[in-house]
Amino acid sequence: MTTTPIEGTTGAQALAPAAASTVTAAQLTAYRDAVRSALPAAGPGHPAAGPASPVHAFVLAHTVAEQTVAALTAAETGPVSVVHLGQDIRCRRLVAAGERVTVRLDVLGARREPRGTRVALRSLLTGDADGGAEPFAELLTSALLVGATALDPFGDISAGAPAPKPAGSGEPALATHELTEEWIGRYAHASGDLNPIHLDHEAARAAGFGSVIAHGMSVVALAVEEITDRYADGDPSRVRGIGARFSSPVAPGEELRLELQPDAAGLVVRFTGRTPAGPAVKSGWVQLADPGAASGAVPTGGSHEQ
Repeated sequence: MTTTPIEGTTGAQALAPAAASTVTAAQLTAYRDAVRSALPAAGPGHPAAGPASPVHAFVLAHTVAEQTVAALTAAETGPVSVVHLGQDIRCRRLVAAGERVTVRLDVLGARREPRGTRVALRSLLTGDADGGAEPFAELLTSALLVGATALDPFGDISAGAPAPKPAGSGEPALATHELTEEWIGRYAHASGDLNPIHLDHEAARAAGFGSVIAHGMSVVALAVEEITDRYADGDPSRVRGIGARFSSPVAPGEELRLELQPDAAGLVVRFTGRTPAGPAVKSGWVQLADPGAASGAVPTGGSHEQ
């Protein structure tokens, strides 16, 4: 994906840049196919190969977030690494093939912690498919900038609406996967996140891991596909919100257990991703619209305080 800066951004806007890109059908298909390659083939009539993944909004915002983190840490004299702590996505609709999407990002706040500085970022995505008047997706990202000490604390990192509350309890479900290096590599190239810790064993060991590790959002995207298949009749356009917190990495070859807990109506599904070492993704949730529900406004905010 190629992004272009929005002209006229200076000062604080340059720190939290805006960028626009045209999303192609090939990009949407490659990303969703990469995630779904860990799942059984969809049956006849299943819409899995059609619409975009609801997580593609994160893919579009990721480049701008990386640029923002680089600007925030430009004054650091030592190395800085980024640990993704949590992600919320609220969406009114899926991104459409061929539309030009603008990502605008705000840095909500920063707070010092023993290992570095925690930051909260908010990304708003607008597209020309609906005139660009209203955002079709809002993302709240929580990250720890390990080793960052030059950034002065500011703002609020705890803002945002809470996760949706389930209404009653339905029958729990379990999905088991064993992610491979090939799957992780395919996800890396489809998402554009080519961090060496996901692709190169030496780089992963230098960062303190025993092997390459899966992207945290790849595990979330896989959980969203499982939930879409089981509770949304395979229709990702019914996904209105996603949230998750990241606890520990998932290595190739180890068992990943996705524990799914729908509410009584099957419209709020909580999930946890576990490996033999313990929780890898916790406090996960997916909110679904009623079948046939019309698109509504993007819910504002999302909890990202750890």
